[in-house]
Amino acid sequence: MSFRLLLRPEAEADIGNAATWYEEQKPGLGAEFVEAVFHAIDALSVNPLLTSRRHRRRNIRWVFPARFPYRIIYEVANDTVLVISVLHAARHDRHWRERLSGEPL
Repeated sequence: MSFRLLLRPEAEADIGNAATWYEEQKPGLGAEFVEAVFHAIDALSVNPLLTSRRHRRRNIRWVFPARFPYRIIYEVANDTVLVISVLHAARHDRHWRERLSGEPL
């Protein structure tokens, strides 16, 4: 079964902001970051359930891209993977939890 991938606009902005920062540190590193993140996201379409659930009521999970200390936080519902956020691993969970709408956490 193949899962459909969706990225929230906030997640796309996260990727762009981090890539800009990496590019300022070293030319070409921003592109490497984007490539690593999208490689990890593309792999989710095959089996997004390989990682542990990180939320007690919702099917929230995360995966780390190669080489970079970022979490790709996503929710699996039916046949869809929704990427909620791409945040530095050291950032507090409240940053991605604030993006969830609907039911209280």
